[in-house]
Amino acid sequence: MTTDQTPHANHQAPTAVPLRAGRKEWTGLAVLLLPLLLVSMDVSVLYFAVPFIAKDLEPTSTQQLWIFDVYGFVLAGLLITMGSLGDRIGRRRLLLIGAAAFSLASLGAAYSHTAGQLIAARAVQGIAGATLMPSTLALIRNMFHDEKQRRTAITVWTGGVMSGIALGPVLSGILLNHFWWGSVFLINVPFMVLLLALAPRRN
Repeated sequence: MTTDQTPHANHQAPTAVPLRAGRKEWTGLAVLLLPLLLVSMDVSVLYFAVPFIAKDLEPTSTQQLWIFDVYGFVLAGLLITMGSLGDRIGRRRLLLIGAAAFSLASLGAAYSHTAGQLIAARAVQGIAGATLMPSTLALIRNMFHDEKQRRTAITVWTGGVMSGIALGPVLSGILLNHFWWGSVFLINVPFMVLLLALAPRRN
């Protein structure tokens, strides 16, 4: 009489346990918060700067509204599109392209000589910002495989967005007490350059 050596039909292979994130992933999250804070700060950073811009560039009332609002309009309108683009070309690549474009647009905004130039620069900032927000969120989802850690990381991401919007007027007020209105845009450049150097390697 032989013994059946076949594994039981209901036997299942052990499921793989998601790898928990370590110091490298949490450091990457801190780096990704840089563009997130800057993009969200630029939604509100002009609250105190508009009077100085109006005095210097003398925009019409319509141009003044566009200076303030075009960034948010373009940013919100392109988030889904840029998220899809990131799936096609790679999230990290889109993040780096967006960071470079945001830096150049910030320089253009800071040194604008006319209202039209400033509106155009703010629109480009919005396009670049729309590449950064979904890219950072997608990279976070790739970096954190453990469900609990991922929820924590996404909570930090959300807090970064809200903190940036709240910090915009505060930072603007501090800078305008010491420098000209273009400084509220120039503050973006060194942090975006830092992102270009330290961006997480995962796609």
